[in-house]
Amino acid sequence: MRIGGFVKQSLIDWEGKVSAVIFTKGCNFRCGYCHNPSLVLPELLRQTQDLKEEEIFGFLDKRLGWLDGVVISGGEPTLHEDLLPFIQKIKALGLPVKLDTNGSNPELLQQLIAGRWIDAVAMDIKSSLSLPCYRKVNYTMTASLLEKIQESIRIIKTSGLEYQFRTTVIPQVQSPEDIQNLQEKFSGTHYVMQEFRDGDILDKYIHE
Repeated sequence: MRIGGFVKQSLIDWEGKVSAVIFTKGCNFRCGYCHNPSLVLPELLRQTQDLKEEEIFGFLDKRLGWLDGVVISGGEPTLHEDLLPFIQKIKALGLPVKLDTNGSNPELLQQLIAGRWIDAVAMDIKSSLSLPCYRKVNYTMTASLLEKIQESIRIIKTSGLEYQFRTTVIPQVQSPEDIQNLQEKFSGTHYVMQEFRDGDILDKYIHE
């Protein structure tokens, strides 16, 4: 597993829980508002060494009884072929796992849910579920990827797991119609909209 960051204790990444957060390296999306460009862009990925799994698990083992769970975020965790065995090691410690994902790998998502390897999932919904709207946020979006995203939404809705869909509202990107469409589409689900925060975002590297 390529690990680019580790937060030992968080009160905000899993509602109601004290969690450790593991950030994987690499992503198949290029969202301009992304606050983790160092986990996304290959030229930045090469500038930092991967964290060692042994160090992560050494810490988790020592904090058993203090942590309520582990969040795996990114980047995009489902790009990694060794994600399942990595999660299995965490579960073997007796710690619940929450996955943050962009929904681009419904096959692996289904496997994780069916095997009860994850206890919660959060999926980012970039914009209205049309190719032109998604491309305003992530220019790498394709029709086949959008189909995978829609499948992931269906899987999560019917999973029985604790879940959250979330959209970052970006000024001058999503229109009021987009926002209304999303609110209607996800009415009755666990859905939140969050404000865009400027900072060290990916757009600043792409458009330098």
